Amino acid sequence: MKNDRVRNLLRALRVNQWIKNFIVFTAIIFSGELFDPNVFLPTLYAFFVFCLLSSSSYVLNDIIDFPYDRKHPVKKHRPIASGAISIPEATFIVFILSLLSLILSLFFSVPFFFMSLLFILLHFFYSLYLKKFPVIDIFAISFSFMIRALAGEVVSGFHIPIWLLFTIFFLSLFMAAVKRHAELVVHGQETRESLYRYKEHLLDFLTNTFATATIIAYATYTYAEKPTQSSNLVSTFFTTDLFPTFEARKWMMITIPFVVYGIARYAQLLYEKAEGEQPEKLITSDVPLIITVLLWGLFIVSLIYVF
Repeated sequence: MKNDRVRNLLRALRVNQWIKNFIVFTAIIFSGELFDPNVFLPTLYAFFVFCLLSSSSYVLNDIIDFPYDRKHPVKKHRPIASGAISIPEATFIVFILSLLSLILSLFFSVPFFFMSLLFILLHFFYSLYLKKFPVIDIFAISFSFMIRALAGEVVSGFHIPIWLLFTIFFLSLFMAAVKRHAELVVHGQETRESLYRYKEHLLDFLTNTFATATIIAYATYTYAEKPTQSSNLVSTFFTTDLFPTFEARKWMMITIPFVVYGIARYAQLLYEKAEGEQPEKLITSDVPLIITVLLWGLFIVSLIYVF
């Protein structure tokens, strides 16, 4: 019985979706400072705080979506929709998690507190109002990813290049549009209020637009990004002995095909299998997509930290 309560609590907190909060590491990863404990530990702290904030917003969203989730063939099994966790219990969880996460953020710094407060307020307004309006709802989702990334800047002191920030913005819009498309096609309009004003051809247009914008923004980032001036042995060997102009070349551009294929694969899963309603599940279950992400990460790490 106790194990069931813990399991239901973890499901309500959507621990599996904490993967989204890894975006707070963007600033230190692309600044070449990932392995510096002086910036890694504060960023890890920020990751933990945003996991609490995210879980708080998920529980609140499930409370508000209770009538719709009960009609959904999958969401009706969620702890709150199924009655495993009562509305008063869920409300108490939201209060405790929100208060705890904001206190923890304030202990770190005032700027980080305001980023955390902005994040939770955005999610609260999203759950209460913004998600009712088409297009605005997916922009709200995208802004929540931007806040996560900027919070990583605040705690680390390292900035994210503007075109990489645009990439995050457009990619999150693309994934949100894919999610709405999957919900509309698979489950119809009754499972979400905003879906009543979405049309499939509009979501197709938004998906195509944001996919194109993501690729352009990322390609621009890789071209505009200045080469990392590394002094390690491998870099020194390549730049001074084999290829004197190594650091002058736009080597980050070789990662573009991985991004293009990843977006194409994501769209393929949407149109062939009507998947996309759970992006965190796709990223961790589809083998071609996993391999693409791993190869992209390997090249990024190699170019920034090895060469």
